[in-house]
Amino acid sequence: MLKRPTRSPAHAGSPSRSAPSRPQAPGRPRTDSAPLRLPPWPPADALATAFLLAVPVVAGVLAGRSLAELLGRGVPVPRGRDVTGTVRAQAQDMIYWTMRRYGIGDAILGELLERPLPSEDIHALLLLALYRLVAEPEDNHTTVDQAVEAAGHLAGGRFRALVNGVLRNALRRRERLAQALAGNEDAQTWHPAWWRDKLRLAYPDRWQELLVAANLAPPMALRVNRRRAAVAEMAERLAAVDCPSTPVGAEGLALARPRPVQDIPGFAEGLVSVQDPGAQRAAHLLELAAGQRILDACAAPGGKAAHILELADVRLLALDVSPERCQRIEQNLERLGLAAAVKAADCRDTARWWDGKPFDRILADVPCSASGVARRHPDSKWLRRPEDIASFARTQGEILRALWPTLARGGKMLYATCSVFPEENTGQIAAFLADPAIQGQAALLHEETWLPGPDHDGFYYALLHKPL
Repeated sequence: MLKRPTRSPAHAGSPSRSAPSRPQAPGRPRTDSAPLRLPPWPPADALATAFLLAVPVVAGVLAGRSLAELLGRGVPVPRGRDVTGTVRAQAQDMIYWTMRRYGIGDAILGELLERPLPSEDIHALLLLALYRLVAEPEDNHTTVDQAVEAAGHLAGGRFRALVNGVLRNALRRRERLAQALAGNEDAQTWHPAWWRDKLRLAYPDRWQELLVAANLAPPMALRVNRRRAAVAEMAERLAAVDCPSTPVGAEGLALARPRPVQDIPGFAEGLVSVQDPGAQRAAHLLELAAGQRILDACAAPGGKAAHILELADVRLLALDVSPERCQRIEQNLERLGLAAAVKAADCRDTARWWDGKPFDRILADVPCSASGVARRHPDSKWLRRPEDIASFARTQGEILRALWPTLARGGKMLYATCSVFPEENTGQIAAFLADPAIQGQAALLHEETWLPGPDHDGFYYALLHKPL
């Protein structure tokens, strides 16, 4: 069973939930025999190597950790191991797709196994291999062979036969498995029941469309740093390296195909940043002007703060509860040639960070379920629990009420989430405006919801005004 992280979801970078029951294995393997002698590490370009890179990450998610935490700097490579960049990219691709389709992978193992798997690493390896059997059907023999090779390096090498038997059984029983899982909605939709129910209730005419969107590979878009480059100039530079793009929004370029950032011209020099078109809306909605005093209250990793600084000469304070994530903000600003005050603080505890001078604009990009970006964080569907949404909503309400006194009269606050759940969006703003302590002191100027689609992720924005 996926375990909940011990951290509070309000401060976690990614979610937590109990998952479907752990599959059952056919017969408990012998544990009293001596471990088999491990074979040499597979070649740097082997599929088995990609499996071995991916296994600890998927196993970490099964234990309750988030992909954001596990892949903070890319797929980890064991010290002293030689792997190619292609294999590392292959491992990351398998990780994300395995977690997107965890519902069906877990259901298949539930049909094939009878007793608990004795190793989380073997569980992860089987999920990865089952995904590849579907993704590369013409290469099934290689998938099975290389998964067995990888199993030789896990759990003392004792479960090679188990992995071989399960995968070959999955191939032989493919049609019967499809029939057995036809009525399993977790398997068919790649979403847990509670998530489906919330979408069905909130969007009765579009919930199935939203499930499909959450299962797609996410699009990739860039934001051009207007202080250093022009959109047309960057589009030409991208085209010159066979990376066609389409203008989107005021500073955006949507890429026809995703690219590693190291292959994007101008990225290292701070000419562009990776940012979804929906996220690029925030800075424009704030109605910025030179000289304003700005607060980005939940700023990490700093994309929206950087966009604000690219658009206007303002004095910006960026807060985040995590010192490590504050370092990430500073690194991003440095790459882009931008400057801001960055502090590690819980934005709700204003006595610790506020100097008493009101802000002209506040961006409250609050912690949320990330349900609008589930395709980028596919583990969220399985790590989250229904009660987490209520927990996030409480935190969001606390942030709104704590920050409102720091906003200047005549100032504006942009409340933002990357959620599609109304409790975190329209419901949150309605409750805030109806609060007797707030009534008459706040007005809703603008509200918009971006539901995830082929070109952008899901976001919600509400622009609030404090009357003079």
